Amino acid sequence: MEDSLSPAAKRQLDRFCRQFLQAQLDLDYPSAENLRQNNFQQAIYNNLFAEIAVQHATPARHQFRVLKGLIRRIEASIQDWDEEAISDDLMSSFSILFASNLPSEAASAQQKAYVTYSIASLPRSSDSVPTITLLEARNLVAASGTTGLRTWEAALHLGNYLSSNPNLVEGKSVLELGAGTGYVSVLCVKYLGATHILATDGSDDVVADLPTNFYLNALQDSSVIEARELKWGQVLMGGEQPEWNGGRKVDLVLGADVTYDARTNIALVATFGDLFEIFPDIQMIIAATIRNVKTFEAFVTICRTNKYRVEEIDWEIPKPELQEGPFYSDAVPIRLLRITKS
Repeated sequence: MEDSLSPAAKRQLDRFCRQFLQAQLDLDYPSAENLRQNNFQQAIYNNLFAEIAVQHATPARHQFRVLKGLIRRIEASIQDWDEEAISDDLMSSFSILFASNLPSEAASAQQKAYVTYSIASLPRSSDSVPTITLLEARNLVAASGTTGLRTWEAALHLGNYLSSNPNLVEGKSVLELGAGTGYVSVLCVKYLGATHILATDGSDDVVADLPTNFYLNALQDSSVIEARELKWGQVLMGGEQPEWNGGRKVDLVLGADVTYDARTNIALVATFGDLFEIFPDIQMIIAATIRNVKTFEAFVTICRTNKYRVEEIDWEIPKPELQEGPFYSDAVPIRLLRITKS
């Protein structure tokens, strides 16, 4: 069915499907010219709504909302009702959802759900783009005292950079600070060739959830990735911990959106100090969303006061209309920093 689509139509189909699976609220619906075509509608159904189309489906409320908008646009696109029609399969899927007991929008927003990110910058296997599936609460900014229940834009931007520069990770032992849902850690193991990943977070609830996301990416039996609680500012070695991380070397430290809270930045940089003491040659790559310029500048100042070299990496957020996955906003700047010991 998809083989009959033009390259331009296939790009629109792929973009729409990837945004849908990432549970985006604002999707780029295909053009009217494509939507009125039966083969294009069938391709959407086969990719998103057929019974075996998606292993880890987005929430039913999300499916209903998108199908409703899709059918409305298809109806508006039709020029000749004798020759064109709305797909019976799409209408059937919509009817089933309409008749089901859907949770309210508010209730659905509070629930964890599967989110599948497409990594378009990585080489494809056969005709499918590499993906990462996570169980997360995308609409919760903070719950149980943590912000680690969703994947933030800084993690997607850092992943974008690493995917385009896989040599930074390949063959390396990596530590992630503030791992949250584990997006960056999973990416490094699943696709970028890390020899070991230690995904850490200061929340025991977040750390307890990480094995679920490892499982969703077929990493549950892997000895290459593990999760551990690490609270910034606490001494890494000494007392009952004469050696850290089982004596395993760390080559690269990664952190996404770990600098947003001015109250924790001193503790974060103290952990940098412990890591540099144990592993003097490591480099750190930190992705920082600039919500507050003063907070970001204060973080950089703390690093330089501790005699760390801070260099900005030139890596811009792709314009939304050019993104092919993962999809994230360019409304707020995200800056990448390389931090090393002077």
